[in-house]
Amino acid sequence: MDAELLYFAGCPNWRLARERLTEALRIAGHPGRQITLTAVETDEEAQTLRFPGSPTIRLNGRDPFPSPDRTHGMSCRVYATPEGLDGAPTVDQLVQAITDVS
Repeated sequence: MDAELLYFAGCPNWRLARERLTEALRIAGHPGRQITLTAVETDEEAQTLRFPGSPTIRLNGRDPFPSPDRTHGMSCRVYATPEGLDGAPTVDQLVQAITDVS
């Protein structure tokens, strides 16, 4: 399984997303799985990468939390969680997404 985290440096939530993704991979039976970090630095890169905002997680190249009405660009992203909107999916949401892909 490939796990990728796309972000831009000014995003306050990408480190939280990385921590949660690392924990979710461990729980889902993929401990030590490397997460590819992809820094998006320009709007042109964001368009090319189809980057809907930071942080974006892709598992095997697919966003497990797609939002069809999102535009691509340099913006912060929020996720719907059971506790309300948050800057990253919960560990449980990520475990489910990893399980669905595996």
